[in-house]
Parts: sequence; C-alpha cells; structure tokens
Amino acid sequence: MLYSIHQQPFIAIAKKPTRKFSRKDTTRINERIRAKKVRVVLPNGDQYGIMSTQEALEKAKMVGMDLVEITAKSDPPVARIIDYGKYKYEQAKLKKNNPKAKVTIKEIKFRVRTEENDYNMKLALAEKFLEKGHKLKLALQFRGRENAHRELGFEVLKKVGTDLATMAHIDQAPKLAGRNLSMMVSPLPADKRVRKFWKEDMELSAEEEANENEVLEAAEASDAEEKSED
Repeated sequence: MLYSIHQQPFIAIAKKPTRKFSRKDTTRINERIRAKKVRVVLPNGDQYGIMSTQEALEKAKMVGMDLVEITAKSDPPVARIIDYGKYKYEQAKLKKNNPKAKVTIKEIKFRVRTEENDYNMKLALAEKFLEKGHKLKLALQFRGRENAHRELGFEVLKKVGTDLATMAHIDQAPKLAGRNLSMMVSPLPADKRVRKFWKEDMELSAEEEANENEVLEAAEASDAEEKSED
C-alpha cells in the first residue's frame, strides 16, 4: 500500500535502487537534504508532522518512495514523500501542456497587533490568491509606539511565511522601508500546495464579493476598526 505510512507498523516493500542524478538536477532529494528536521507531507497532500530528516527518509524508503524537499526556505523545510521519477515526468508534462497564466501581485496587510480570527482570515485569503497562481506582497506598517519595537513586525511576517510554507515560497525576506515592512511570496507548483486556512465552506462568502479586491478590503476591515481605537 502506498499510503501505509498512516499505519503502524509500516509495511515495508522492495527497496528501490539508489538514484543517479544529473549535474543539472539541483533538487534536494533523500540524502541530498541538508536540514536536520523537515515538515513531512504525504503523497496524497496530507501533513504528517515534523520529524528528523533521517526518520522521514526511512519512512519514505519503507513505502518505496523518495523524500523530496519542496520548500527549502521555511523553518523547518517542507519535504514530500513521493515517487520522484513519476513526479518529474508529470511536471514536465504539465509544463508542456499548460500555457503560462497571467500572474498578478496581490497585497495583504497585517498589523503588529492582529487578533487571531483576523489573522486566520488573512491567511485564508492569502491561500485563495496563491491557489489562483497570484504572487503576494505581505505588508505591515508601524504606527505610533510600534516604531520603538519594530522587531515585533519582523516576527509577524516570519510567522506568516512559516504558516504559508505549504502554499508558497519566499521570494523576498521581510524588508524595511521607512515605516513599512514587506515580504514577497510566490505560489508553489499546484501539486505541492497544501491549504491550512482556506476551507471549502468559505468559498461561498468569498464568491459573493464583486471581485477579489473587495474580498481583500473585507478581510482588512478590522484594521480600520483597530486604527480608530488607537
């Protein structure tokens, strides 16, 4: 069973021969993965949890698959248990058959103090945009006394990057310009995306909006309320 990884003890199958890589293939796979720990994603897209890279590699081998690092910049890196040969073939086929869609950049704003519900809604919206192939600018503006504790803003965007690790990779780390802090992320390939915040039952309320910009404004409504209270 390919997904026998859900069960204990694991069902071992025939060991695969050691893969040979071309010099052009820079993908970190199996023993090439340098991180000591990884966040494991199963072949069907479910998250399995954080464990040592060695343990994750052993589990991949026991089901006759490979451990492939798909998001190196997250902490810890995200690695997926898949058949790497089949994966490369399918990726090449998708690239050949699917024309490139127009990519736009969406902006989602955060604050140093963001309530958990608002934070989760913003992350859900971010996942929705990423699912559609958009890049994201994640922004934060310091106000008043917040300027004396700018490290808190960096912590917020670092958390956002970690929470979106199964949907996006970081193109630009948090960068400060005056009172504004921003970070750029791009969506992972479609078959590598794992949503954590956006649920199917949220689709109806989002689709009721006239366009995506209105959805974004609705998600940021709490920011205006917080500003009026400051």
